[in-house]
This record gives sequence, structure tokens and C-alpha cells, in this order.
Amino acid sequence: MKSNKIKIALVAIILAIVVAIPLAMAQSGGKMGRREFAGQFRGHRGGGEGFMFKQLDLTDAQKEQIKQIRESHRATIKSLREQVHTAMREVHQANQGSAFDEAAVSQKLAQIAPLQAKLMAEEYKIRQETLAVLTAEQKAKMEQLREQFKSRRAERGAKKSPGTE
Repeated sequence: MKSNKIKIALVAIILAIVVAIPLAMAQSGGKMGRREFAGQFRGHRGGGEGFMFKQLDLTDAQKEQIKQIRESHRATIKSLREQVHTAMREVHQANQGSAFDEAAVSQKLAQIAPLQAKLMAEEYKIRQETLAVLTAEQKAKMEQLREQFKSRRAERGAKKSPGTE
């Protein structure tokens, strides 16, 4: 019984960390959270353009600049993601079986938080560098598209949870 309470508490701590960091970054980093931004500028495999690129009518020069920005950060982002993934895998392994090792899990969680913060900071750098490539009109259009996306997402959320008016 005590082991289950510890596991529940651990999951709650992990969820708090996972939720708190992006919220803090989104609040301090401007109007757009990192996930929204990354999703809008992420290209598709095979050299295709991301959704937002097509909507913003980027010039070839802008596309190349953004590609170079992403490339310049690629190794750092990849390394940080791998480190977070490895540490999370170790947390899951420590949480399996009948012998829960609270100290090992706590140690790994303490290692993960700064890695996630570094990853988010790197993604924020990419965001800022990419925004600098856009014209004022493109930034305005991006903001308009982002607001449309948010309202559609809110509508979908309202449809999924009827009776919570």
C-alpha cells in the first residue's frame, strides 16, 4: 500500500514538472508557447514545408535562413532530447518491479529538469531567430493564424466535453 502511494506521488511530481516548465516558458516567452511554435514551423520529412511556412508565403531566401537556423541548433537539440529520453527510460526502469527505488527515481528526476530547461531554452532561441527572419506582415499573419488555431482547438475541446458549460 505504501509503495502505491509513493508511486502515485512520484507520478504527480513528474506531471507537475512536465506541465510547469512549458507553462512558465510560455508565460515568460511571449504570446506563443514552444509547442505551438515548434509545430507550426516544423517541416515534414522529405524536404516539405511545414503548415505555417505555406501560410506565410516565405521567400526562398527566408526558407533557406530558417533552414540554416534549424540546422545550427540540430546537434544540440538532438543531444538534449536523447539525454532526457535516456533519463526518463531510467526512471521508468526504476519504477518497474516490486522494489521501488525512490532515491534512484528522485536522482533521475533531478537530472531531467535542468535538461528539459536547456532543451526549452534552445527551442526558444530557434523561435526568436526564426521570428527575426519574418517581415512585420508575416508576423501579423502568423499571429492571426495562431489565434484561429486556438479558437478551433477550443471549439474541439468544447465538443469533446459536453455538459461542462
